[in-house]
Amino acid sequence: MVNDSSNSAPPGPAAAPGRPADGRAAEPAPERSRGAAEAPSARPAPPAAWWGGLLATDVEEVVDLAEDPGALERDGWWFVVLDFEAPVGEPSAVSADARGRARAWRFGRVRPAAPPDGGSWVGPAAEEWTSSADRATYTAGVGLVRELVRAGVVYQANLCRVLEAPLRPGADPWALAARLREGNEAPYSGVLDLGDEGFVVPASPELFLRRRGDVVESGPIKGTAAPGGPLGPKDVAENVMITDLVRNDLQRACRPGTVEVVSLLAREAHPGLDHLVSTVRGRLRPGTTWADLLRATFPPASVSGAPKRAALDALAALEAAPRGPYCGGVGWVDARRGAAELAVGIRTFAAFGGVLRFGTGAGITWGSDPQEEWEETELKAARLLRLASRAPGAP
Repeated sequence: MVNDSSNSAPPGPAAAPGRPADGRAAEPAPERSRGAAEAPSARPAPPAAWWGGLLATDVEEVVDLAEDPGALERDGWWFVVLDFEAPVGEPSAVSADARGRARAWRFGRVRPAAPPDGGSWVGPAAEEWTSSADRATYTAGVGLVRELVRAGVVYQANLCRVLEAPLRPGADPWALAARLREGNEAPYSGVLDLGDEGFVVPASPELFLRRRGDVVESGPIKGTAAPGGPLGPKDVAENVMITDLVRNDLQRACRPGTVEVVSLLAREAHPGLDHLVSTVRGRLRPGTTWADLLRATFPPASVSGAPKRAALDALAALEAAPRGPYCGGVGWVDARRGAAELAVGIRTFAAFGGVLRFGTGAGITWGSDPQEEWEETELKAARLLRLASRAPGAP
């Protein structure tokens, strides 16, 4: 395998405002020329991936992590996409559905590079987007979750809907990624280009798992407002609840006494949104494998609910469409260095079978107002759908 960054750890993405990328001193990044940092790279032939300043090409192996859970322990740099329904984590009605995939691509060449230039993006018309749940259906679902809370079945559940639109032939994921970087800069953004099979383009603000040796960290987001808008008691309570769930998940894989909340309720500004973000960190038990870690933590707590299994079972009954990569995990694993960075697949576009898909959702608690939760899903989606859609009247 050729790995142009073999002498130092790969760089992480730019930190979100208000926090360092991993809460610790930054690791040295591979040296790169000024030209590589400023000029777009040549568009690579698929399959190819880009993430956080690294361009990966020359696929050597593709695995299904549900069938080969030990793959990520083997030498190599892997790009990972875990559907929300992938059967690699908490057993539930969601994973039992068997529609979700957990795939990893081992790339033979990984090198520092600016993101490739994809040319012009031609997206669907704004009116072509359809939703798996309209306002009436979604708000009714919020009411049903509130009834489950009242009955003591769940404390919180993240109710989502999936939007989709027809994808034009030849739609270029690199062009979509460039448009998102210009209009919605995100700390965890990248591209997986699979050619005719499709693509995944995340622009996520949320860290699912970062690993450096035996240190693992997660950064759950709960609490959303318009820029400068109020974040109320419901946002605070929800964030604390989900942070505790993340802490509990990590304790299943970490050494006793090492899991700690290193930051609680930090307000972060992102394009068009403010979020409450907490950070949880721990040290893995000796011998912990990736299969062990995913079994303990997947699907991500912030997009599932509490208790997790009960929430997942409820969501399987309430949501009409599978989420796919949306709300799953996407990022890279470097088996050689024991390093990884996986984002929660929110603000993520995925294209398969000629259809472009994008999800949006909100965390539902007893304090939720159904109409306000619908408006939150609209707020989260509006900016990115506008960037991914062509202007009215455009050819």
